[in-house]
Amino acid sequence: MLLAGCGFRLRGTADVPFETIHVPGATAGIALDLKRNIEAGTRARVVDDPKAAQALLQVTEEARSREILSLTSAGRVREFQLRYRVGFRVHDGKGGEFVPVSVIQLTRDMTYSDAEILAKEQEEQLLFRDMRTDMVQQILRRLASAKPPAPRVE
Repeated sequence: MLLAGCGFRLRGTADVPFETIHVPGATAGIALDLKRNIEAGTRARVVDDPKAAQALLQVTEEARSREILSLTSAGRVREFQLRYRVGFRVHDGKGGEFVPVSVIQLTRDMTYSDAEILAKEQEEQLLFRDMRTDMVQQILRRLASAKPPAPRVE
């Protein structure tokens, strides 16, 4: 009763403007995560045949990088900034765009210590995995806000 009064409700499924979608390369990486989340969080079905799909999700780029943020007085790295960048588009295969080419970049700051190299490498991997989860959720929100492509006039 208390939760209902504050406006809380479960997320439920997202409404997307297509019933079937093809996600190429959905055997590893972000494409696999996208496939799983689309199947679990939307009413759309992921199909293996691109010709049978109303929408095609194409990952145009995926890049991880690590930039030095600060150094100690001895010239050793103190902080890194981790960056995860994904470009994608969703189209109908006939020239119509559900979501035009878009790029999302996420960043996380991480302290670093030479005395804890193994722990910091594991922390970096965990942060990148967390960023990939966040990235998938942001892409799903973009899919939910997508509009069907306008019919083409020839």
